[in-house]
Amino acid sequence: MTRLLRHPTIDWKDDGTPVAREAGDVYFTAGDGLAETRAVFLKGCGLPEAWAGRHQFTIAETGFGTGLNFLALAELWAAYRPHPAAWLHFVSFEAYPMTQDDAARALSEWPELSAFSDRLLKAWPTPVLGVRHHVWEDLGITLTLHMGDIHEMLPASRFKADAWFLDGFSPAKNEDMWAEGLYGLIAQRSAPGASIGTFTVAGSVRRGLAGAGFDVAKAPGHGRKRERLEARLTTPPAPQPDAYGLRAPPSASTRIAVLGAGIAGASTARALTARGAEVTVFDPAGPASGASGNPIGLMMPRLDAGDTAQARLLIDAYLAAREAYRGLDGAHETDVRQMPKDDTERARFEKLLADPPLPLEDLEAISGGGLLHKRALIVEPRKVVTGLLKGIALEAGPVEVSLTERSVNSRSYDAIVLANAMGTLEQIDWLGLEGRLGQVEHLTGAAEVAPDAMASGHYALALRNERLWGATFEKIPAGIAPEVSDAARDANREALQQLSPWWKGDAKKHPLTSRAAIRATTADRLPLIGAVPDRDAAIETFEGIRKGRPADADAPLLPGIVMVNGFGARGFTWGPWAGQIIAAQLLGGPSPASVQALEAVSPMRLILRALRRSEI
Repeated sequence: MTRLLRHPTIDWKDDGTPVAREAGDVYFTAGDGLAETRAVFLKGCGLPEAWAGRHQFTIAETGFGTGLNFLALAELWAAYRPHPAAWLHFVSFEAYPMTQDDAARALSEWPELSAFSDRLLKAWPTPVLGVRHHVWEDLGITLTLHMGDIHEMLPASRFKADAWFLDGFSPAKNEDMWAEGLYGLIAQRSAPGASIGTFTVAGSVRRGLAGAGFDVAKAPGHGRKRERLEARLTTPPAPQPDAYGLRAPPSASTRIAVLGAGIAGASTARALTARGAEVTVFDPAGPASGASGNPIGLMMPRLDAGDTAQARLLIDAYLAAREAYRGLDGAHETDVRQMPKDDTERARFEKLLADPPLPLEDLEAISGGGLLHKRALIVEPRKVVTGLLKGIALEAGPVEVSLTERSVNSRSYDAIVLANAMGTLEQIDWLGLEGRLGQVEHLTGAAEVAPDAMASGHYALALRNERLWGATFEKIPAGIAPEVSDAARDANREALQQLSPWWKGDAKKHPLTSRAAIRATTADRLPLIGAVPDRDAAIETFEGIRKGRPADADAPLLPGIVMVNGFGARGFTWGPWAGQIIAAQLLGGPSPASVQALEAVSPMRLILRALRRSEI
């Protein structure tokens, strides 16, 4: 199986109805698709009455298709939003995404939905495995798309639906979407009393839903279909243990302090603010003053040859960052030429290109065994961070924190986000964060050029009249201030010669400025994103892991304390994705990442891993 998803082959009927050739079925009834959606799914789930008075309402769907169900729902929500602070969350699954052009052609049938469809088409998903998350801040809508086989993506998802649209072609023509094993998973991801609407009355569907705890009833059909199904969850399954501390608190945390105004803190503050939280950011030195303070920087993907959970989360984070920075002052699209450092990397690139994780619009081979990363970004960190923090309260100067009281500078908050890199060790001393000193060289006054980037271990960037190259990545003991050094400058000079950008002569013609900063890293090079555990209580709770017992209890957590940290040299890649995760965890709603990704970056992983290895 290839890592890239396949677009369906679309045949168009004379009346404009799209037909998926592989499934042999239509995406909607000719001339009646919108009315059918309203009758089968919206009315079938009791909408809009079902969300009356609700602060949040989550709907899940099997089969995104043209996006018509989502658009009809968005129109209904815009007209009947319970109150200005209410949120609608929509989760959908799609293994065969339409091309943007096919989707646009299909949706052109309903110009009355154009205000919503035009917006959706601008963010139309590419055929990349993983989770895509979008926030329509002005309407109070989130859209979370799980791109891949539903038998893999549904078990890896994390949400609780108040209603379901069971779509995805006819059971007779698309058995996989209606397989018996899915109904129990649907129940597990449903809130008590969740409703279901679907067009089919197939006996296998009725039996599957009933067996999973749903009360199932036939209802009058729409158009030529005599009957349809409605169902309600009357026997919810028992909750599963939450060993990694992924569960959202019982009530949303709306007043939140963020410690740190680098890319981690700024991205998280922006994601929380977009979801309606009242956020204050604290930083002793002000925005973009630490590792996020280089004059210019590079945001490009880190691609692995294998299809692992880590490989996928790296892609998810990169795509989330690229979307978050689109249109921001200080973000400049560019191609990046990445040449292999050695024969091992050359072989890795060959394997990666044999089964690419990104489409040709984003990735292709270049001569010499290298990769061309298209639509990557050169960023001006201070401008990007300032843009993310626009409209958000920011306090510079001394910061006094009490995690037990959840207070910052003597003011209480519902939650505190630790986004202050190595400074987090002042509050949480067991994290094992390691400082890495990164030095870059920078010059101005060169010829004006378009954005240009090269990478191979180090990187060389050109933007307007600026040039920047580096960076070193040396260990530095905790508590030592960053300082530039001649040795680091020599290492960067040698790296520049190896990269050999067309502008390398500029490094000799113009005065150079060196800048060094400390990057917080973890032993496994993955960030720390999520709830902070109560370490002593967690060790006691999971003591049996040392003897091979499973982690089958809820993780003890420090109430209202979360972190975004350990970004290493990829802060601008991790930031927006991390912010989305924290927003969902503190404010509720579907997770914008897979369970495997959430566990891989959870701070609780450090304790569970140490227990398995008998290191604590």
